[in-house]
Amino acid sequence: MEEIRAPKNFIEEFIEEDIKEKGLTQIQTRFPPEPNGYLHIGHAKALAIDFTMAEKFGGSCNLRYDDTNPTKEDEEFVDAIQEDIAWLGFHWDNVFYGSDYFDQCYELAVKLIKKGVAYVCDLSKDEMREYRGTLTEPGRNSPWRDRSVEENLDLFQRMKDGEFPDGSRTLRAKIDMASPNLNMRDPAMYRIIHMTHHHQGDKWCIYPMYDFAHPIQDAIEGVTHSLCSLEYEAHRPLYNWVIEQCEFEHKPRQIEFARLNITNTVMSKRYLRRLVEEKYVAGWDDPRMPTLCALRRRGYTPESILDFLNRVGVAKADSVVETAMLEHCVREDLNAHAPRMMAILAPLKLIVENWPEGKTEEVEVEYLPDCSTGKRRVNFGRELYIEREDFNCDAPKKYFRLKPDGEVRLKGAYVVRCSHWDTDEKGNVTTVYCTYDPETRGGQCERKIKGTIHWLNAKDAKPAEVRLYEDLLLPETEGEEKEFTERLNPNSLTVVNALVEPELAEKEPGYRCQFMRTGYFCADLDYTGERPVFNRIVGLKDSFKA
Repeated sequence: MEEIRAPKNFIEEFIEEDIKEKGLTQIQTRFPPEPNGYLHIGHAKALAIDFTMAEKFGGSCNLRYDDTNPTKEDEEFVDAIQEDIAWLGFHWDNVFYGSDYFDQCYELAVKLIKKGVAYVCDLSKDEMREYRGTLTEPGRNSPWRDRSVEENLDLFQRMKDGEFPDGSRTLRAKIDMASPNLNMRDPAMYRIIHMTHHHQGDKWCIYPMYDFAHPIQDAIEGVTHSLCSLEYEAHRPLYNWVIEQCEFEHKPRQIEFARLNITNTVMSKRYLRRLVEEKYVAGWDDPRMPTLCALRRRGYTPESILDFLNRVGVAKADSVVETAMLEHCVREDLNAHAPRMMAILAPLKLIVENWPEGKTEEVEVEYLPDCSTGKRRVNFGRELYIEREDFNCDAPKKYFRLKPDGEVRLKGAYVVRCSHWDTDEKGNVTTVYCTYDPETRGGQCERKIKGTIHWLNAKDAKPAEVRLYEDLLLPETEGEEKEFTERLNPNSLTVVNALVEPELAEKEPGYRCQFMRTGYFCADLDYTGERPVFNRIVGLKDSFKA
C-alpha cells in the first residue's frame, strides 16, 4: 500500500534542496529570543518551527539568548523562556548567550575597519535618519564616512574604553547610501550604552546591533538554516553582507516565514510590556495576556497550543488567524480529557418540598468524558442551588428549563416540577419551590422531559471566586485608527462569587475540569482550599468552523 505523506512546507523544501545540492550532513537551527520579556504565542510559532525543522531532519536546535541590548534584559526573562519552551515539550541541544560572542564581534568589527568597509560616525540618530533618505530618495554620505582606517581604529578603541557618552558615536558599515534597500544604507553595527549587562556585567560599554551580531553568531555556531519571521526578509542582504565581509567559510541560509497574528490580540512585546508596566493588566501572566505563562495560568494545555500552531501552518505571506481557532483547539483537547464537575456561577435556592427534612441521598452524575465508566456519586438533598438563568417565572414559549408548573430534570437525580417562588421587595426571585417525582431517579422516566439542568446540594456547596475572561482588545473599527490602549475591553475580566462542589475545594493550582453546561475552567495560582479561585479557559459554545 502506498504511503500517504503530508505535504511539505516551503522551509522543508528549502532544507531538502540544500541537503541535496550542498551535501549537508547535519542540520543546525537555533531559537534566538531576546530576554526582555516573556514569550507570547507568536514566539511559540517561531520556536516550534525552529525545533521541529531540526527534529524532522535529524539535526539539533540551540537556544541562544539575543542579549545584545542591556537596557531591557533581565535574568527573570532568561529563566521564564526556558520554562516556557520546556512546557511546550521542546528540548534544546545547547544554551548560548549572544553576549558570549562579544569578543569575536569586536575583533570582526576591527577587521571590517581595516578592510575599509566600516567607519566611526559622529552623526546622532536623528541626524542619520535625515542622511539616510527615503524609499524614493537616495541618502547622503555621512561627513565622517571617509575617515582614515587609523582614525577609525583609534576612535573605535576609545569607544570600547568608555571615553564617549551614550549616543555620541556609532560604528557603521560602509555599503551604499543610494541602495534601494534602506537596511543597506550604512547601517549601524555598534552603539555606546553605559549600562550593566545582565550576563556580562560591566565588561562592555559598546554593544553590537542585532543585524551585525546575529549572522556572526549563526556562523560561529554552524547554523545551517537561520529561520526568522517575515520582517527580516529586507534584512537578508545585510545578513549575507556581514557573512561575506567577515569571510566566514560556513555560510548559513536565512529563510523567512509569516508571523502569527491573531484577531483582537496584542502581539508586540513592546506593547505587552506597556500593558504590564502601566498596570493595565496584573502582570506578564495575567490570563488575558497572550504570553505562554498567561495561557498556562489560564488553563491552556501545551497540546492545544501545538495543535493550533499545526493548523495555522507555515506560510510565506502574513495573515490574521481568528481567536476562535485557538479556542477551538483547547476546547477540543479538554473535551476529550477534562473531568466533569458542577458549579453554580449565579446561585438561586431551590427547595424540594416533598423531600424529607434532613435526608441525604447519593446519586450518580457524569465525571469522565467516557460516560460508560466515568461516573461519580454526589449528595442530593432537600435544599439545592441552581443557576439563576435556569428559572424563569415569565418564560417564553421555547424555554425548556424550570418555569411555573413546568418540569425539568436535575442532572443524575430526579424530575422536579415548579410549584411557586418567593421574591424580594424589588421583584427579584429569591427562592424557588418544587416537588420531585420519586419514580424518575437517575433518568428512569417514560415521559419526555426536554430540559436538564445541573445543581448543587446546599449543605455541601463551597464558595469560590470565578474569573470570566473575554478578549483583551475590542475589534478594530473600520477606517478608524486608535492607540491600542484605547481599544482595551473594559469587560475583559468579570469576577463572580460562585458555589462549587466540595471536591473542587480540594484541588491544586492548574487543575482543569469542565463546569457542566458552562465551560472549561482551571484552578488559578491564587487558589487555596480556603479560597478556591477558577479561571474560565473557554466556554462550551464553539464558533470556529474547521
